[in-house]
Amino acid sequence: MITSKYLVFDIKRFAVHDGEGLRTTIFFKGCPLRCRWCQNPEGLLPQRKPIYLENKCMHCRNCEKQGAGKIVYQDRPVFIEDDLDEVFKYCPTDAIQYDSSYYSLEELVDKVMEDEVFFKYGGGVTVSGGEPFMQQKKLIQLLEELHTKVHTAIETSLYTSLDLVKQAAPYLDQIYCDLKIEDDKAHLEATGVSNTIIKENLSYLLTSEHKDKVIVRTPLIPGYTGDDDNIKSIASYLYSLYPEVRYELLNYNPLASAKYDLTEFEYGVKEDAVAYSQEELSHYYQIVSDSGIKNIADEIRKAIETGDWEGLGETIRDKIIGALEKIDWDSIYKKGE
Repeated sequence: MITSKYLVFDIKRFAVHDGEGLRTTIFFKGCPLRCRWCQNPEGLLPQRKPIYLENKCMHCRNCEKQGAGKIVYQDRPVFIEDDLDEVFKYCPTDAIQYDSSYYSLEELVDKVMEDEVFFKYGGGVTVSGGEPFMQQKKLIQLLEELHTKVHTAIETSLYTSLDLVKQAAPYLDQIYCDLKIEDDKAHLEATGVSNTIIKENLSYLLTSEHKDKVIVRTPLIPGYTGDDDNIKSIASYLYSLYPEVRYELLNYNPLASAKYDLTEFEYGVKEDAVAYSQEELSHYYQIVSDSGIKNIADEIRKAIETGDWEGLGETIRDKIIGALEKIDWDSIYKKGE
């Protein structure tokens, strides 16, 4: 295992939901939680794993011939070992490959800074996952390097040591963190871990000099987090820490279930579960507002006040268009000539 390098399962460019402006988001592999609804199950394990892409396979069985002892063929390649560098090169269609890539600090910074020309218009780099804090000291080194160049943000479960949170916070301009379930027993059952550490770290952040960087999120998951008591408990808890806290609810995305075919994990949400309606979202946000929290996204607050939830999608669309309109495309084209 290459412990001195960063293990990344995706780098998403032009992201608009991972912070302010147009962003490049780094998805680190490895997460200590096992949320039954995880949106990125390919990022759960901290090790690099081989994967099989059935739609690319031409069933030539070169992998079986070249990977004797490492791969067996049972209507498809079955991996016996994880170290398959010498086997992958014999697959003519890249139907077998790794689920992630290793980067040195310099390589990763150079990679994301390829988009530097866009960051000057209000964007930046977001570290996500998985759980980025599983990179431990390497995460601090990366943030320290990036913070001198671009706006930095993190998406985290906060299931990490308080010491790492304190080290990272000065190098972050925005901190997105989840509080999924307020009740500790229910949190343990749904995610595999207690929320005690998460709440301790959240309490520190919301009572520190970094409190205005923080945006707390709760994903609305049918059967797990999306109920009145949970939302009310979370909102009341957050308000007790910092009345001006910024809080968001994230609607359920049923599309993540398709990713589980490439992993060893099972999706824990019922197949017939659907995204919450605008009326249901309005109801949950009203609970948040009634709990005293007023510092929510402008478009959400406007929808609560006016009841116009139909225009919410247009508002988000307008934000994306606005970010694109700020870019001096002529200078970008000239730079590329």
